[in-house]
This record gives sequence, C-alpha cells and structure tokens, in this order.
Amino acid sequence: MKRDFHAPGRSAVYATGGMAATSMPIATLTALDVLRAGGNALDAAIAAVAVLGVVEPQSTGVGGDCFCLYAPAGSGEVVALNGSGRAPAAATPEALRGRGVEALTPASPHSVTVPGAISAWALLNRTHGRKELAELLRPAIRCAEEGWPVHARVALDWANAAEKLRLNDASHRRFLPGGEAPAVGHRFVQPELGRTLRAVAEEGPRAFYEGQIAASMVSALRDAGGLHTEADFAAGLEVAEFVEPIRAPWRGMEVVQCPPNGVGLHVLQILGILEGFEPPDGGPLSPERLHRHVEAARLAYRDRDAFLADPLQADVPVARLTDPAYLAKLRGLIDDSRATPALPPAGTADHARHRDTVYLCVVDGEGNACSFINSLFESFGSGILAEGAGVMLQNRGYGFRLQEGHPNCIAPNKRPMHTIIPGMVVKNGQAIMPYGVMGGHFQPMGQTLFLSNHFEFGLDVQEAIDCPRLFPNPAKGVVELERGIPAAAVERLQQLGHRCEVIAKPHGGGQAIRIDHERGVLVAGSDPRKDGCALGF
Repeated sequence: MKRDFHAPGRSAVYATGGMAATSMPIATLTALDVLRAGGNALDAAIAAVAVLGVVEPQSTGVGGDCFCLYAPAGSGEVVALNGSGRAPAAATPEALRGRGVEALTPASPHSVTVPGAISAWALLNRTHGRKELAELLRPAIRCAEEGWPVHARVALDWANAAEKLRLNDASHRRFLPGGEAPAVGHRFVQPELGRTLRAVAEEGPRAFYEGQIAASMVSALRDAGGLHTEADFAAGLEVAEFVEPIRAPWRGMEVVQCPPNGVGLHVLQILGILEGFEPPDGGPLSPERLHRHVEAARLAYRDRDAFLADPLQADVPVARLTDPAYLAKLRGLIDDSRATPALPPAGTADHARHRDTVYLCVVDGEGNACSFINSLFESFGSGILAEGAGVMLQNRGYGFRLQEGHPNCIAPNKRPMHTIIPGMVVKNGQAIMPYGVMGGHFQPMGQTLFLSNHFEFGLDVQEAIDCPRLFPNPAKGVVELERGIPAAAVERLQQLGHRCEVIAKPHGGGQAIRIDHERGVLVAGSDPRKDGCALGF
C-alpha cells in the first residue's frame, strides 16, 4: 500500500545504525543515546524502560513486572526471560476468606504480587549487557528528580484513574496534586522514586528487595490489609529467570513467545487457526477477515481462561493447545456465515476491560534485537503507593482466581496468569522483527492483528500498527470496536451474530522494528494511540 499523504498519519521510520520504538519520545531518545554511547540493544531497552517507569507512571515502573525476548546477533537463538513476581507466602484462598475476601479486586493489597522488574533488569544486564546498571538508570533518575512534562495520552489515563488514586491516602497526596490529575504539560517531580533508583544504581537490586525500600513497600501493603512480609520481598531478589521460549512456524517464518505464565501461547493458537484460511480479497478491514479473527480469538481466550497458570504449580498443556491437528479442528468450528453462539468446552473442538503496560523494542547496529515489556497491569496498578520509596505497586495478582481446584487459583509463592507478552519473528535462523502490542487482555488479539496486517495483507510496519482494531472481550461477551472500523463491516458483523460496541479508548499500543537483512535497513513503527515514536540513526 502507498500512504495517502492527504490523510493524517505518519510514515514508517528507516535507519541503518540502530533503532528504538517506545511509547514516549524521551524513552526512545534515551535508548538511542545508549546505543550511540556503545551500549547494545538490551542496555538501551533497560535504560528506556526505566525512563518510562517515571514519565508514564500509570503504565509501568519498578513496582511492576517484565518479560523479555532477546536475540543476540549471529547466534541463531532467542533468549526468553520471565520477570514476573510471586504471591506472598501466606496467600491462600483460606487466608483471604478468613479476612472476608470473596473475590479479588483491582485496588486490593491481595492483588499485589512482589515486583519482578528490578530483578529482571539486573539479571538481563549482568548476563547480556555491556553497560553498568548504574549508568543505565541515570536518565530515569534525572527525570524523577527534575520532573518531566505530562504528555497527552498519559494525562488522559491519569484522569481516568483519579478515583482509584483517591482510595489510597499516599497516592492521593503524591499523584493528585491539588486534588486532581495533572494536566498536559505539568512537570511532575518524583523525588522519592529518584532516591529509590539512586539506591538501586549505587547498591544493586538488593537495595530494592531488602532494607528500607522493601520495608516501605511492605508497610504500605500491611497498612492496607495485605499478607506480605519482608521475607517475601527478599525472595523476590532472584525471582527473574531465563526460560525456554515457545515457538511455532507461520507463513514460512517462526513466531517466538515467552512460555506460560504469560499468554504468548494464545498468539500461536490464533495464528495457527487462521493460517488455514487464505487472506480474503477485501483486505484487513473486510468483514470476512474481522469475523474469522474474532472467532479464532474467542476459541484461544476460552482455552486461556481454563488452562493458563504458573507452570511450576499447575499443568499447562502448551504442546496440546498449539498442536496443528488441534488447531485445525478449531478452525473447523469457524463458520463464515455466522458467529458461533456457544463455544464448546475448553480444550475441545467438538460441539456439545483495558489495562496499562509499556512495550518497547530496540535493534542495534550489530543486529542484536530486544523485545521488552514492563507493566503495572491496570492503570497505576493497585493504586497503593509505598510513599517513602515512591513505588507504585502493581496489581498483577488480580489475574489470580479464588476458585479452588482451578489451575490459576492463588497460592503461596505462585505466579499469576500474565497478560504481557513480548514477541519476536524469526526467519532462516535470524530475528527479523521484535514487536509487541500492549493492552492487557487484548495483547494476543493485538499481536495477531498486527502480524497478519503486515505479513499477510502487505501493510508496512506503521500502517499495520495504525490499522483499526477490534477485540472479542470474553468478560463482556461483546466485540469491542475502535471507531475506525468501517460501518459496512460493523453492520455485517452484527448480521453474523456478533454483539458490537464502540469503545471510548482505543485498543492497546504497539511498537515494531523490521530488520531487512538483505538491504541492511531497519524499518520501525510506533503506535499513534500512545505518545511515543520510533527513531533511528
């Protein structure tokens, strides 16, 4: 496709020496500064995500978790890291019910797992980085101590989260200056967070998981009724670990994902289901394409809700759920003439709301490629602020269930079902695209829409990100549409039996870098649904 330069939009970005794409301009610039100073793609990603944790505080931070896929140039491998934290040792359904908890809620201390991000950054840095962690944290420290202007999408999300922030006295004081969410352009300063980042820079990750900073986080959680202890946080120091990535062939390439407890396997499911169809002539916004994609996603999310959990504490049948024969049977359930009114039980093929995250990617001049995602889950996570440390605590534990016997039931030291997934595309043993689409539960849908837009329908990287999106929200039973979906397509989806609903905020936000090995060119895109950009040199 050729871009219509009469229409609003942006072009894909081209470069040769290095490229970064993030959801905030200052983070993208930080990544390029690290590359130009001799750091590799992983160094640049860590520096950028640390900045994002300061300037996009509703989405991410040191109080969150992270996952990473890293493809060292020339190695033919993709390294996967799980940096998700665990529930407290005392977290059992019985203990929670003893405190009158019948269901996990987003702003509850029981939805807070021990943050894994700092553990992850440190492990990645000492294993694959070139720069010292202290150097990589300097830009974030400066942004925290000197302040940074609030951007438009950040301001919108902040205002929407104001009621949650009012539930916690510390969050109300620090994140609602004058009692309201900061306006666009407000220079927001976070001295307490700056001190925490300085401590990690000077003393290493132990300064976060033990001592005064950990005590501040535990105190905030215990005051809110949580079960967390300083021992739980001390155990978080080593929570990050390298894991074996999962992958599947697709369209002559391989799509690589992190394994459970993340939802990457459902990307492989959706792609595998849809691969048996030829792309329809009507293009990426044709009713036929949208219907098939929605139906495939409904089947994959059905399996997610039944099986996805911490594989160290539950059996997650990844091989069975991604087996081509099983996916072919699921494909057979898709009827182009109607929406499936009732799905068969999870794991079979026989008839019988949005979150906040940051995703970024970096490729350096040597070809090292990094796909990196870091999240508090919902906007401002739990809304519980460890005020002395300046750490906003995630609510990843909201992904648990209290249903005993369910694979994803909360349990001591267990990881919850995780929605954040970095992606990587490999061809002929070489990484050709680190990519990701943030947006909580939307992410498998978002990734597969993007990949199909680019590789099947021929949209360039930026066009594939820009293309209007939809999502069959399993919690609501409706297909949530962005306003850009054509009216004729919406009408046809409704005729097929889909309940359609236009949403106020768009779905997620993506970044991608295509590595053109033949020409020695990098091509990147960054989502206009966020405040960021792609830049290269």
